[in-house]
Amino acid sequence: MRHVIVTGGGTGIGRAVGAWFADHGDDVTILGRRADVLKRTADEIGATAVVCDLSAPQQIESALEQLPERIDVLVNNAGGNANVPQLDAHDDLTPLAQIAQGWRDNFDANVLTAVLATSALEKRLQDDGRVITIGSIAARTGAGSYGAAKAAIEAWNVTIAAEFGARGITANVVAPGLIVETEFFRGRLSQERRDRLVAATRTGRAGTPEDVAAVVGFLASPAARHVTSQVVHVDGGAYSGL
Repeated sequence: MRHVIVTGGGTGIGRAVGAWFADHGDDVTILGRRADVLKRTADEIGATAVVCDLSAPQQIESALEQLPERIDVLVNNAGGNANVPQLDAHDDLTPLAQIAQGWRDNFDANVLTAVLATSALEKRLQDDGRVITIGSIAARTGAGSYGAAKAAIEAWNVTIAAEFGARGITANVVAPGLIVETEFFRGRLSQERRDRLVAATRTGRAGTPEDVAAVVGFLASPAARHVTSQVVHVDGGAYSGL
């Protein structure tokens, strides 16, 4: 039985990833900030819930005793566009200070969470283990501070793939395009924009969390043992660049 950690595992892609591993007989621990959401998901998919803000070093350190001593798969899913729920939260700041805060928010939510979780759990990762980080098509197509944060994830992934490679540990990024059934847009996705994003695909449909989970599952499998330092797009062909 493998021990799997999924950060941001309460909803959306993280929930689907946790469910995929649990369905395949793995021991799954999901991490997240919202205790009620996390516990409900853990009960539904058969996982263990650990409440933790992955951008806060002290909280991670406090949570370590609740996490498995041996970790076979780490999925860094915590993140999202931090600027969406914060659109009206920084009205007391000057325009330039709002920009600075918005960039910090997205760096903390998307880059720092993955870096801190991986660093904290590095010694527990087993040889031939897997580190899989959820990126975004936005790293290639652009989306302000969110896209820049996801691009930083891709650069960081190259570094850890090199550092972990001697132990047989692979490190890859899964970069989704439009994925419905998540909290990403916070109800702000217009039908016009949804139609435009779907039209950009080759498959003519939006993706689902399960589409992403299936690719994560493959990258965590023995069949993907020689796949590392890569970015795998799950976007229906919306991004076709190299």
